[in-house]
Amino acid sequence: MTVTFKGIEGIKAYRGQRIGSSQWHEVTQEQINMFADATKDWNWIHVDSEKAKDCPFGRTIAHGYWTLSMLIPLLRDIYTLEDIGMGLNYGIEKARFPAAVLVDSKIRLHMTLKDVTEVTGGVQLLMGCEMESDTVEKPVLVADILFRFYPSNKVAVN
Repeated sequence: MTVTFKGIEGIKAYRGQRIGSSQWHEVTQEQINMFADATKDWNWIHVDSEKAKDCPFGRTIAHGYWTLSMLIPLLRDIYTLEDIGMGLNYGIEKARFPAAVLVDSKIRLHMTLKDVTEVTGGVQLLMGCEMESDTVEKPVLVADILFRFYPSNKVAVN
């Protein structure tokens, strides 16, 4: 179930709450290869299926930064915005990859709105994100990320 944040005050109402979980997303070799091409990181553990059969994971794994990049599409499953003029990805407080994301696995994101603080013209959200996989017990990503949202009648100020 997707939560709708209605304006700045609507966001503030969810401070400290677990917001929800995304749908499961299948991880394909094609996605991993496209990320490797985009970042020029062709390490064999990500792109060489034959060689990876002999590694400890038994198959290729996604790049850690691919996993991190999946936050945005998976967050879209968790919440929507109404009466917000603009949102900005403001940064990452911390990010860890406790387990690898295996090719042909599925991942899902869980998000908690840890804090909402006032910034000039808007609010800053601290989102606690934990991504799980259907193939390992540990999370594949634990991250605290920052977003800033501004009402539709305001211009962002850095």
